[in-house]
Formats: sequence, structure tokens, C-alpha cells
Amino acid sequence: MQREIRKLRTWLGRVIRDVQRKAGEIGAGLKAKLDIATRLHAQKRGDKNKLYALHAPEAECIAKGKARTPYEFGVKVSIAVTAKEGLVVGMRSMPGNPYDGHTVDSQLELVEILTGHTPKIALADRGYRGVEPACWARLLISHTRKLPKRLKKLLKRRQVVEPMIGHMKADGLLGKNWLKGAGGDALHALLCGAGHNLRMILRHLRVLYCALLGLIAMTATLALPAPTSTSPLTALTSRRSALARG
Repeated sequence: MQREIRKLRTWLGRVIRDVQRKAGEIGAGLKAKLDIATRLHAQKRGDKNKLYALHAPEAECIAKGKARTPYEFGVKVSIAVTAKEGLVVGMRSMPGNPYDGHTVDSQLELVEILTGHTPKIALADRGYRGVEPACWARLLISHTRKLPKRLKKLLKRRQVVEPMIGHMKADGLLGKNWLKGAGGDALHALLCGAGHNLRMILRHLRVLYCALLGLIAMTATLALPAPTSTSPLTALTSRRSALARG
């Protein structure tokens, strides 16, 4: 395997040098491709900011720390949802794979822009430890002890975002971005958040529609005249009396 990698690296270096010698005046498009090829040729195993995809140089390696998916490749996305309803009120891409705690202020600023309201309490996981939001919102971290009963009950609602992320990746196509560049990453994250909200609204409308249909059917059933119930013995007696009269 290592021998084949060295062979490919040698071939890539030859191609880069041939293009630089024979291309003459290098345009902007060719220069961008040469920069990507040079970056790929020069990177080592232990380097930071590696090139993981030629078609998406902005892709990064994100450590998840899970047995099923130890690593994911892409761009980090920060999600803010309401604690009660679960609606997405802020969703943005975070290029550069920043520390989670450094994204709190920008995410709360986005929530304030979209909703016109600054949250007083923000629920977050343990990756946000040691951070104090600039908007003076109270940051509650998971597994915090010695909290009042009301805040402890509220902190349990933080887990609501985990299945939402799974649904967005599976149903909302958040796991695979088809748009190009950093702008495409930001737009894709925003559209996935809007699509999640639309799916939730349609689900509630579907339940309301079924309830209205059931109410209409019940009302129509009650409006019908009640059928007269005749027992078999009464029908047989009336038939015999009719035959006797005939």
C-alpha cells in the first residue's frame, strides 16, 4: 500500500512540473487546480488542514468519538432549536472546525436576528464547557449537578436535538451536500433547517386534518335517523298475522 502511494505521489509531482514548464502563462482556473495539486503533493500523514476531497477543498475531518462513526468528513454545522416545540431557530455552517464553545455567540446572535428575541437560557452539551455567552444568556451544560428541580427538568430537554440531527441527516439530506463551496455549505445548512420545520408543520397539519375528518364523520353519523330495530320473533309474528288475515 505504501509503495503504491509513493508511486502515485511521484506521478503527481511529474505532472505538476510538466504543467508548470509547458503551460506558459497560467490563468486563474489552472492556477487554482495547480494549487490544489501542490497542496495534495506536499501534505504528510501528520499534517493539519489536510486536503480530503479534490472537488471540495473546504472539507474537514471531524472527530465524533462514537464507535459507529469515529470520524466524519465535511463542515461542522451548529443547530439551535426551541426546547419545547423542537423548531429550528438557528442553523449555520462553521468552517474551520472551530471549538464548540467558540460558536455560542455567533449562534445566539443568529437566533436573535431570526426570531427577534434573545434567549435567556441556552441548553448545551459538555463540549461548550468554560464559555460565558456575550449576550448574558445563562448556559446550562449537560450533567451539571446541584441544579434546582425546575432547571434540572428543563436540562433534560437538551437531548431533543440528538434525534433531530439524525432525522435531518437521514430525511433532510443534511448528511450529503450537493452545493459547492463554503457558500453552498451555508445555504445547504439553512435549507435543511427550513425543511425540518416544514416537515414538522405538515405533520401537525396532518394530525389536525385527520381529527377534523373524524369529527365530521361523527357529526354526520349522529345526524342520521336512528334505524328501527325489530327482533326476529316480532317479524315472524307479524308475518303469521298477515298470512292469517289473507
